[in-house]
Amino acid sequence: MRVVSGNYKGRQLKAVPGTTTRPTTDKVKEAIFNMVGPYFDGGLALDLFAGSGGLGIEALSRGIERCIFVDREPKAIQTIHKNLEICQATEFEVYRNDAERALKAIIKRELRFQLILLDPPYKQQKLKALLKMISENGLLDKNGFIVTEHGSDIVLTEEIEELVQVKQETYGTSSITIYSNKEAIGEDE
Repeated sequence: MRVVSGNYKGRQLKAVPGTTTRPTTDKVKEAIFNMVGPYFDGGLALDLFAGSGGLGIEALSRGIERCIFVDREPKAIQTIHKNLEICQATEFEVYRNDAERALKAIIKRELRFQLILLDPPYKQQKLKALLKMISENGLLDKNGFIVTEHGSDIVLTEEIEELVQVKQETYGTSSITIYSNKEAIGEDE
């Protein structure tokens, strides 16, 4: 597992020890960032089920200014810190918390994100509820993206509140579904 492109390109990242965390493959990571970037001119990112932190670190490497990493597993938090150190990243926050509580804390801070990464454990999908919470509270920048990674057997709806699906791709047992704001999509048409 490595950083695919940008300032930290080629840095080898550590995986979370054990079998509870499923890292995103480099191939899927490259595909994700080709769909939403591939590079960024600043902005804030949220890696909500961060695991090793690989997706958020990739976003930082590609120009996201600051990333907030959240995971509830202590081993994941340790691994995120190690990987940020490997990359010598400086603009980040790391929290051990579950997704809903983390979002409630973020809502209180009135933060808005250019990129939100949602890669929950496949067997514990709460994506629709999380997407609804993100939309209802305006956590996504007007021209931002939400990237969801989920089992290929999960089908997400085209629209959730003010979010609209802009892309969906399947890679073996994994699927990537990307959402943006309806308002931003309406301007492109």
